Parts: sequence; C-alpha cells; structure tokens
Amino acid sequence: MWRDLLPIGLDAGTGGYRRHGWTAADADCRAWFAGQARARGLAYETDRNGNQWAWLGDPAAGDAVVTGSHLDSVPDGGAYDGPLGVVGAFAALDALRASGLRPRRPLALVNFTEEEGARFGLACLGSRLMTGAVAPDAALALRDADGVSLAAAMERAGRDPEAVGRDDERLARVGVFVELHVEQGRHLAGTPHRVGVASAIWPHGRWRFDFRGEANHAGTTRMEDRRDPMPSYAAAVLAARAEAGRLGALATFGRIRVEPNGTNAIPSRVTAWLDGRAPDPGVLDRLVEETARAAAGAEVTRESYTPVVTFDGALRERAVRVLGGAPTLPTGAGHDSGILSAEVPAALLFVRNPTGVSHSPREHAEESDCLAGVAALAAVLADLLTTPPTPAVSPARTAGSPADGAPRGR
Repeated sequence: MWRDLLPIGLDAGTGGYRRHGWTAADADCRAWFAGQARARGLAYETDRNGNQWAWLGDPAAGDAVVTGSHLDSVPDGGAYDGPLGVVGAFAALDALRASGLRPRRPLALVNFTEEEGARFGLACLGSRLMTGAVAPDAALALRDADGVSLAAAMERAGRDPEAVGRDDERLARVGVFVELHVEQGRHLAGTPHRVGVASAIWPHGRWRFDFRGEANHAGTTRMEDRRDPMPSYAAAVLAARAEAGRLGALATFGRIRVEPNGTNAIPSRVTAWLDGRAPDPGVLDRLVEETARAAAGAEVTRESYTPVVTFDGALRERAVRVLGGAPTLPTGAGHDSGILSAEVPAALLFVRNPTGVSHSPREHAEESDCLAGVAALAAVLADLLTTPPTPAVSPARTAGSPADGAPRGR
C-alpha cells in the first residue's frame, strides 16, 4: 500500500508532495482509497462533503468504531502526515481479520478531504463541514491562489457543492473515532516508546496581516519619501518571534504576497499570514496583540481559530491501558480527530518521529515504528470493537467549540 501511494503527487524537483484537495493528485489518492476498500470487500461510499468511507458491518447499526486520517498534503509536504493514518487503518483491519476477531460493532475507515487546507486555506475542511464547524456558504466561497472556488473545484470533480454541510445522519453512526498519525515533534524520540497517546491540542489560528503602502520606483524614490510596507512586515515578523519565545508559544509567518512583486518596485501592499499556537488562549491572544502592535498600522483579520482540544479522558486512559502504559503528550498541530472530538469521543495515537520534522520532505518514521503504530491501532480498535454497543452521547461543548461556526486552522 505504501509503495503504491508514494508516486502520487510527488514533485521530482523538491522531493515533496503536492496532493491538494480536488486536484488530479487528490483524485488519484481517492481512487487508491476506493480500490483498497473494494479489494477487501468493504462497503464503499463518499459522503455529501467529499469524505470517503469504507465499512465493515452495517453502517446503519450505529455506534461504529471509526479510524482513518487524510491523504492530502501541504505544499511540498512529507509522505507520512495523513497517509500513515489511512494506510495504517487498512493494515490494522487486515491484522484484525487475520486474528479472527468477531466485532460487536461496525468498523469504518475514513479519508477526510482537504485536511491540510493547502488549496483553500481552511484546514480540516471535510471534517469541519461534516460537523457543522464551518457554514456551507462560507466554505463554498473559499478560493485558491488561481481564484477557483471550492464550489467550482467540487463541480469539476463531479461532486455536488449544494449538498455540503453538517451531516447529522452520518455523525449518528459514529460511536468513537481513533486517528493514527506520525508525531509532529520529538517527545518520543530517544525514549523506548514507539507510540504515544495525545492528551490535548493547543489552541491555534491563522491571522492575515495587510500592510499598505505606495508603489514607486526603487531607483528614483528617496528613502525619506517612500511609503514602503515591507519594513512594517519585517518588524511584525521579528516581534512575533520574540514574543513567542518570551511566552512559550509558537509563531510563524510562512506565507506572504507582495504587490506588485517586482525587484525594482517598492511594494504597494504586503499581505502575510501569521500561524499562532500557544499552551492556552490567553497566551495566544497576547502573542497576536503584540505582533499586531509591532505591525505599525496593518489591518489584522482572524481567518481561523481552534480553541484548546482536550481529548476524551476515558477513551485516552483506555488507550493508554490497552497499550501497556503508553506515554501521553500534547501537540500544537490540529487534526480531524480534534474537530470530531466536539461530537464524539476521539483519540489520537502518535508514531515516533526521530527528527521531529513534519510538513517537509524530510518527514520520516522508521518502518519498525510504523508497524508498531499499526499494531497499537489494531489493539485499540480490537478493544473497542469487542465492547457491547452503548448509546451515543455527544461530548459537552466548551465555549468556542465547533458549534460556534468559526472557521478553524490546522
């Protein structure tokens, strides 16, 4: 399975992946998922939001155990973020079948669409739409760098954009969600533990900074006559980095757009996006406020925000027990499991990453650790699948949870 996926969306020049939602590479990944499902005799379907599902057992029975992740990537991303969870889900199913397990609940494997938000700017788009964390009209109006809307991209891929939105019928089928993912950090590196269990996801978001100036000639405009927005942008970058270091937070300006973008032209406008993450909401607020203060008059717009996600405590402890005392660790990265945690009990398992590098071609996990992750996922799924079905109870929502409809960022 891993070898079959490796060529899809691979850029020969960078060695990274460009599997953006509703593109040709994404279509190839989706065809791979459908093929894996049908080869195993699973019931295959695509939901109204474009997420792919493969079912063992009767979906209508409810209280299903669901596992999976995503197959799309960031620009020039690595091979593991997302695909490990999907390939691992199929491999875990194979292991469960080989063991002779007799499930007492349905099992579903899922590939969530546009998890990275690389094309349309909103992460976890498929799971957000399914849970109602983003309004359909707002999502369909999102546009990529070429001006193509999500609605148009879905139509080109043969999907009906008018059907997107919260899917209560599907959510009612799900009893619990477990995601396997490569660790995005080095908590497990240098320890004897190949697999860990996530405790929480830091609050995080994306803010757009618009710096305005006046275009002019680089060779004829005196320095004192310039209205150059670039120094303000540079000050904001330095302030964000300094403030993040002081507060114990994370700040990244990883995307910038300059107009007119000429080497010999003073910019008329600089648009930059801040990715901010912190241990608690107050710290994150201070990070953004101090960065905005240093931005010298820039217009700041919050494009997405995800509050702190604390994974279901009972499910987390159950997974730790099944895995013989696996360590628990927080993360600053968002995941579909974090979005779903507002609706159903969810858990996130991490596979050791020796370098901690992620969202890069250098992202890596040893094969032995990946296999240990599959075995851990299979063990957790087996424990859940042999438990008698229980009435589904939605977790209590916290302030700012997906019910508020605010867009979220990964």
